[in-house]
Amino acid sequence: MDNNGKTSEKITKWVLIGISILFLAVMLLLPLVTVITEALRSGWKVYAAAVTDEYTVKALLLTVKATLFAVIFNTVFGIFAAWALTKFQFRGKKLLTTLIDLPVTISPVIAGLIFLLIFGRQSPVYFFLLKFGIKVVFSVPGIIIATVFVTFPFISRELIPVLEAEGTDEEEAAALMGAGGWTIFRKITFPHIKWALLYGIVLCTARAMGEFGAVSVLSGHLRGKTNTLPLHVEILFNEFQYVPAFAVSSLLVIMAVIILVIRSVIEYKGKKEA
Repeated sequence: MDNNGKTSEKITKWVLIGISILFLAVMLLLPLVTVITEALRSGWKVYAAAVTDEYTVKALLLTVKATLFAVIFNTVFGIFAAWALTKFQFRGKKLLTTLIDLPVTISPVIAGLIFLLIFGRQSPVYFFLLKFGIKVVFSVPGIIIATVFVTFPFISRELIPVLEAEGTDEEEAAALMGAGGWTIFRKITFPHIKWALLYGIVLCTARAMGEFGAVSVLSGHLRGKTNTLPLHVEILFNEFQYVPAFAVSSLLVIMAVIILVIRSVIEYKGKKEA
């Protein structure tokens, strides 16, 4: 390659790097800096009062509760679904794969409206659940259902490629040697998928904590009862309480950074082990 070609290659490389850095600065770093500076604009006392406010604490606890339910449910379902899709052949396999991806293709707001129609007063399901004292719309179960739905594919979609790449030879050999299903999973399958599983759990957690659309439709915005952190931020912002809104937003930023660090550690350890 001549000098002109090398120079052109260097220019292209640095232009692309510069565009990437500029994009990251504008789309990621600038919003993060804005949230932190606005949250602390009135001092630490105002910040501390905002993040320890009764409604903020309740919103945080509800966010953690919904996230925990979503992670547990989707972890169990993700393992079962990925195992079924990669280890067995059956009718409806493609349909199941399509249904798993459905939450990604549907707007969260539309999903919330669907659940509103299913569990609302105009539905027979509402009166059936009411007999058992179960209320979904404008209550905590609705928040959990919406959160589970929007995070549905994250864990299974991380496991399926790993299990497909692994194949079935090791499991079949273990079965021929008399190993049971649980032993095969614990000794052979799980070591292969553990990092992908952890990565999927991290993605599921991050998505669950930041969910807004479907939860907003089903929550009813009952302060202290059905408001998650994103909804609480919206209410504060609509009330022109900008500093408290950014202070509460900073909690989401802090949790996002923690999740990002955990994800990076998992990626590093997974690649190192591989």
